[in-house]
Amino acid sequence: MLKVVSFDSLGKFGTDWLDSRFHFYFAGVPAPMGTEFGPLRAWNDDLIKPHSGFDLHGHRDMEIITYVRRGAISHRDDLGHEGRVGAGEVQVMSAGRGIRHAEWNHDDEETLLYQIWVEPERRNLDPRWDQAQFPKDNRKGRLVALASGQQGIEGALRIFQDATLCGALLAPGDEIAHRLEPGRGAYLVLSEGELAIGGHRLVARDGCAIDDEDAIDARAAKPCEVLLFDLPAPTPQGR
Repeated sequence: MLKVVSFDSLGKFGTDWLDSRFHFYFAGVPAPMGTEFGPLRAWNDDLIKPHSGFDLHGHRDMEIITYVRRGAISHRDDLGHEGRVGAGEVQVMSAGRGIRHAEWNHDDEETLLYQIWVEPERRNLDPRWDQAQFPKDNRKGRLVALASGQQGIEGALRIFQDATLCGALLAPGDEIAHRLEPGRGAYLVLSEGELAIGGHRLVARDGCAIDDEDAIDARAAKPCEVLLFDLPAPTPQGR
């Protein structure tokens, strides 16, 4: 079963400095994917204007992944961590039993990023933060793990969930295949380009929920940037 989620159908929220689109219900805004897909709780498509951002605020019991698509975001938290995450880089934060953080675009250009929330396997973990670069050349034509809590996955940032976020850069005609083990699903977002998957056509910033499938096969019609989150499948009542 594939459910295509078009960018135009996403929930919308905006201020004078922030333009957000929500794949999932967030901040009281309805969205096409409802409240969850397995442990996945949020996939926010955020555009942050120059010299603005999220002031210090708190979270708990959530794994928060930030994937910067354009520009940069600067992180600061009450554990003393500070960092600047540029385009193509990934940041993970385990909110655990509680963390307060700020995320700001201090530059002169807009920042475009994904903020992805996934529930951890257990509550009250020690809060933590990390970031890493994933060179685009390594992702050409293949899926590369960016963040993962699965055993045997190397080189990815750690999250506390039996899930793996992968990224790929595809040229026209490139194909990717990803096998889904029993009891697992996936959420795919096309950052840019045009992608054919399961008889469907995705264009830039569309999403696709994949459930009750043995494998994912997709082919790029234009240069594509793809993110794929392999995770425990939704329970039947949650579908």
